This record gives sequence, structure tokens and C-alpha cells, in this order.
Amino acid sequence: MVYGANDGIVTTFAVVAGVAGAKLDAPVVLILGFANLIADGLSMAIGNYLGTKSEQQYVAQERTMEEWEVAHVPEEEREEIRQMYRAKGFQGEDLERAVAVITSDNKRWVDEMMRNELGVVADDEDPSRPFKNGLATFIAFVIAGFLPLVPYVFGASAKGLLPSSMMAGAALFAVGGARSFITKKSWWWAGIEMLLVGGIAAGAAYAVGALVERFI
Repeated sequence: MVYGANDGIVTTFAVVAGVAGAKLDAPVVLILGFANLIADGLSMAIGNYLGTKSEQQYVAQERTMEEWEVAHVPEEEREEIRQMYRAKGFQGEDLERAVAVITSDNKRWVDEMMRNELGVVADDEDPSRPFKNGLATFIAFVIAGFLPLVPYVFGASAKGLLPSSMMAGAALFAVGGARSFITKKSWWWAGIEMLLVGGIAAGAAYAVGALVERFI
């Protein structure tokens, strides 16, 4: 969601800046802004959906393989469990007891292999996860991307770029701060980083808009 929100702000504000650089009217800002908002939001959502779906298909193939190995070469798989738990510090009777408990149920056994070998947990295999991820990305993109358009929605015209810049800047800083929970960076530095990225994109779009406007 954080990355969806970030992209929503940057791409929509870049469109606003490009149109402003070309000195086009507010209705054009709204038309292009909303068109970009929906089209790019759907593109990101579909990309997220397909990426998650592909990941799940890979995981399903790996699970099928693990199930086959547990059924046909159980001693080798049991030894893998033993080695995993020995590496975690289990020894002697405790180790054998843990191995016996895990391998007494095939589903638990396969789940443990998936978790330790692929880092896959039950939620990763939820069939609804691709749709949920895609929907969350779309919603985050649209809500955050709408912010730079707010001044134009409420009647701003020639001076709309300034309040739009302020709203986009505040939103980028906030999203950057939220992103620090994922990246573990300092929240204020993550916010400044997002401001710089958004500023560069918007500045480039404004310059291109102004340049093209001179030749048409």
C-alpha cells in the first residue's frame, strides 16, 4: 500500500506539473490527472495481482514437490527436518521428539519444509491474496494520487500548481515516513528522500511541458 500511495502521488503530480508547465487550463489538468489516476492505478493493481499470482503458482509447485518427496522418500525428508532442528539447537531426545511430532502429520511436515526452505507461511498461499493485494494497491494509488488534484477540483486555475505542490509535498513526506517502517530508515530521512524523488519527477515534467508548449 505504501508503494502504491507513493507512486500515485508522484505520477499524478508529475502530470499536474507537466500540464502547468505547458500553461494549459485547469480542466485539462483534471482530465489528464484523472485519466492518469485510473489508468496507472489499474496498471499497478493488475501488475501486483499478476505478480502475487505467479508467486503463488511457484509456491504451489514447490508444495506439490514437497508432498511427493514426503510420500516417496520420507527418510530423506525426515533427515532434513532433523538437520533443521539440530541447527536451531535441539539435541538428543528433544531433537528426536521434535522430529517425531512434526513428521507424524504429513500436512504439518510439508508446512514445516515450506516454512524453513522457502520462508512460506499459510497466508502466502491464501487464494484471495492476489486480489486483495491488487485492490489495496489500487485504492492506495487512487486516494494518494487524488491529493495533487484537490486544488483544481475546488476551482484553482492558474495558481493551482502552488497548493497542489504543497499537498503533494506533505503527502510525499508522510508516505516516505510510513515507508520507514518497511525500510527501517530514519522516518525524516525517508520523508525527505520521497520529497526529492517527487520533486525531480515533477520538475522534469514541468520542464518538458514548458519546452513543448514553446513549439506548438
